[in-house]
Amino acid sequence: MHTKGFDRLVKKMDEIAGSIDEEVIIQTGGTSFNPQNAKWFDFATEEEIKELCRKASVVVTHAAMSILDGWEQGKPVVVVPRLKKHGEVIDDHQLDFAKELEKEGRVVAIYDVNMLEDALKRANVEPSKVANDRRLVSALKNYVAQFARK
Repeated sequence: MHTKGFDRLVKKMDEIAGSIDEEVIIQTGGTSFNPQNAKWFDFATEEEIKELCRKASVVVTHAAMSILDGWEQGKPVVVVPRLKKHGEVIDDHQLDFAKELEKEGRVVAIYDVNMLEDALKRANVEPSKVANDRRLVSALKNYVAQFARK
């Protein structure tokens, strides 16, 4: 289980939360930074995450299962991959995944957190190619579940 925090994203999202008129809820995971402008929690159950996605206008995540949770709820997803150059992962698999999803128009992906606020605005107006594609979401969940069983 990956429990290393994602300080870069948490700090930027908290900064944005202080300047917008919308509730922001952040899962901090193993991050040592405690947000000041947003509601936050360390970890939640899968059902709690799904409920948060259901209530969200946009889901912001690293390239992980939360993408599927956002899609399942028909929400636009902004992906901020963890990067090797920041010591957040051991390789850039999330970067590759985010680029592929972005190329297909399935997410708004950013690679520099300073672009996050603009990405949030774009995600609210650009329709996702996945939001209503329940078969794709189901197929991806089944595919990922295979790895969890091994």
